[in-house]
Amino acid sequence: MHARKTHVKRGFTLIEILIVVVILGILAAIIVPQFTNAAQEAGASSARSQLQSLRSQIELHRVQNNGATPADLAELASDGYIRATPTWPDGFAATYTAASGDLTLAWSGPQAQCPDADGNGTAGEATDVTAIANW
Repeated sequence: MHARKTHVKRGFTLIEILIVVVILGILAAIIVPQFTNAAQEAGASSARSQLQSLRSQIELHRVQNNGATPADLAELASDGYIRATPTWPDGFAATYTAASGDLTLAWSGPQAQCPDADGNGTAGEATDVTAIANW
């Protein structure tokens, strides 16, 4: 008698592979925008932290120099209050007024790309731009 050989097919069909590719595409479409928002929020957090740190160093300079404010942020670096003048995240611009020692931050990029600075869960609003200016 002849032994019956059973052939086991191994591998995936074209339909199965296409279904997996479609599922991966849907997951990528959901996840990628969340990472983009996270990067914007991290930039905003970094900018706010730098702003607070620089303001405290300006005040320290004022206290140690009989009320005199630094002429610019480069003077803070040269006097050893900070390591180097800051590099702001994309879209942020700082303005320093030497006469008063005021350091302000503003959003200079497109409003639609402004991070959620007011914490309401929606980025790119005019209130976000205003919130950054009020930091």
